[in-house]
Amino acid sequence: MDLQAFRNSIAKSQPPAGLSPALQALWWDAKGDWDKAHERAQVRDDTAGMRVHAYLHRKEGDQSNAEYWYRRCNAAPSILTLDEEWQELARALLGQS
Repeated sequence: MDLQAFRNSIAKSQPPAGLSPALQALWWDAKGDWDKAHERAQVRDDTAGMRVHAYLHRKEGDQSNAEYWYRRCNAAPSILTLDEEWQELARALLGQS
């Protein structure tokens, strides 16, 4: 799946089958369901989940919590806009450069 197909899938009621929990989190975030996105980001304690978790807390406005999650996954806190960070994460998790 590429970024455009992923974006197009957001018009549906459920995420496409086979998405990782981190991609599901981004999908639910794009749907405007922060709580569901947060729940999906925490399913696995892996780098992808922690990175999306950091983004979600940044979006929430909880910068100290976001910084904690950025540190946990050895990533510098993002200086991108939230939309740019979402796109960067989606591309990386979809395996696109």
